[in-house]
Amino acid sequence: MRILVTGASGQVGGALMPRLKPLGTVISHDKSSFDLARLEAIPAALDRDAPDLIINPAAYTAVDKAEDEPELAMRINAEAPGLIARWAAERGVPLLHFSTDYVYDGSGDRPWNEGDEVRPLGVYGKSKLAGEHAVRAAGGSHLIFRTCWIHGARGKNFMRTIARLALERNELRVVADQIGAPTSAALLADGVTTIVAGGLDRLRDRAVLAKGLVHICSSGEVSWHGFACAIVEGLKQRGVRLAVEKVTAIRSDEYPMRARRPHNSRLDLTRLQTVFGITPPRWDTALSPELDSVARELVAASPQV
Repeated sequence: MRILVTGASGQVGGALMPRLKPLGTVISHDKSSFDLARLEAIPAALDRDAPDLIINPAAYTAVDKAEDEPELAMRINAEAPGLIARWAAERGVPLLHFSTDYVYDGSGDRPWNEGDEVRPLGVYGKSKLAGEHAVRAAGGSHLIFRTCWIHGARGKNFMRTIARLALERNELRVVADQIGAPTSAALLADGVTTIVAGGLDRLRDRAVLAKGLVHICSSGEVSWHGFACAIVEGLKQRGVRLAVEKVTAIRSDEYPMRARRPHNSRLDLTRLQTVFGITPPRWDTALSPELDSVARELVAASPQV
């Protein structure tokens, strides 16, 4: 099996590659070799690689910047996936595509299920939703993963940011009225690899049963503030000396940002469990090995820590 993975330098793509290698030949691309903004180059690249399966975690993820670059966000998150999906559909190649909790408006306090109404609040969510529509419209075998709050020991993410600021500042002020499930890139990659490991025929069958869409994230829930507290305490327990003494809970309106964020990013995982037999670990369990890696890095980088 020839598996093409986009966004190989990103969090999810980077976590996928070593896990997929036992399953076949992994063809990895980063932005330099497979730029989703260059639509005209995509078909030729796919022809050259001739994959049996395409996994597309690459995306425009700058949520605030997207408000000022709607055309670019739409090109990368909607037009490019649609182009990939049409190429795949014409050749009977399954496509696994990643989407986001930002397609929901964040209202209420119950977990969203896959059949709930989608109503994104900003450009980023609208572009990802348009990408979902484009993938479906191509008519090929596909499975869209909606996930949330991705983090990891590598890359640019909330966990890395909190770890850095905790070294520099006495106090951190973190939003406490947005709730979700912090999801490590490793957890996502493990789940996707489990789904792929059953073979392409089984993948196609399960994708139909899932109606082409499934939520995948950690179990459990927490606020960004609670997540930040867990990061700080976890690093301290691992021997990292931090400057921070207080993590203060604040409201979203006390930390205004260019794009609105969903207050409720809880995702129902019933379909993931019933169709694919996957029950993800809790967010704090999945966080532990990521903190191990970050703590080792910080201790190694600073003899004073």
